[in-house]
Amino acid sequence: MENRAAYIEFIEHHYFGNVTTGDVERVMDCFVDNAKVVIRHGDLPERRFASSPRSGQDNLLNFYQHLCDNYACWFGDFQHTIDIDAQRAASRFRVRLNPRPDGLYSKFPVQQLSNCNFFEFTDSRIKYMLIYYANPANGDGEKPTGYPKT
Repeated sequence: MENRAAYIEFIEHHYFGNVTTGDVERVMDCFVDNAKVVIRHGDLPERRFASSPRSGQDNLLNFYQHLCDNYACWFGDFQHTIDIDAQRAASRFRVRLNPRPDGLYSKFPVQQLSNCNFFEFTDSRIKYMLIYYANPANGDGEKPTGYPKT
């Protein structure tokens, strides 16, 4: 991507915009074929996802299908740091996960998360993404935060 605005457009509108609308096919188009995603949350074990998963990795497509099937997502209050030469970005933002009435978490309340994603790009698509998130209201550990444990 040629400038800061292009990275922000991609992150906020193409990637998060498609997660918001639940268009999993377009979300997956944001990633290169061999993309990897790592999710870290507090002291929980790290979760690893890949477009073509190997041992110790979950399927990236299944993750987004699960997320979009079970939550109406909102992302906002973005703050971005962009390194155009290195094709990297860091984005801090807030997340609101509204459980869908017919989803697995329909009996749970809306969740408010604080996230920071680190992106590495190639060919104007995500090749690696590291997600750190906090669920401050989940002090009791009884509220789900997205993808089921394996």
